[in-house]
Amino acid sequence: MATAPVPESNLAARMALVEQHVRFENQHDLERVLETFGRVAEYQDCPWALRYDGRDGVGHFYTQLMKALPDLQIEILRRHVSEETIVLEVMIRGTHLGEWKGLAPTGRRVELPLCGIYTFDADNRLAGEKIYYDRGTVLRQLGVFHEPDTVVGKVTTLITHPISVGRALVRSIFVRRAA
Repeated sequence: MATAPVPESNLAARMALVEQHVRFENQHDLERVLETFGRVAEYQDCPWALRYDGRDGVGHFYTQLMKALPDLQIEILRRHVSEETIVLEVMIRGTHLGEWKGLAPTGRRVELPLCGIYTFDADNRLAGEKIYYDRGTVLRQLGVFHEPDTVVGKVTTLITHPISVGRALVRSIFVRRAA
């Protein structure tokens, strides 16, 4: 289905809205963040396969985020504008001082690249925001994930996954005998 081209003035208005949205996030102004959304609002946190629908759902996501990282700051690195979406590459920074995804506050700093995709309604308000980032990077920075090839990673894997480690050990013994 072909769509009519979006006028240049609409593209500029959409970009201004997204930048305003990020500014409100940096100001931790939940009410104004939510005002950037139109009647339809959707937020997708893709690394966790979570979707928040409606303003209440989107508000719930932001409430959790702003409590988890009360000093949250978002730096826009690159902007990619098309007729249907705006994509931002950003750097997220903050200190984990509130519960997040069931994890008690660690007091650790996080700094991670994130890609956000913004869609719009007919009135050029946000209809949706979808984010992608590396979940492992966040968990490693919070101190709850360790690379499996490090000593701490090997010990953690052995303690938390003894059956998997046992199976791998048995497989490695049979592979050596077969060789």
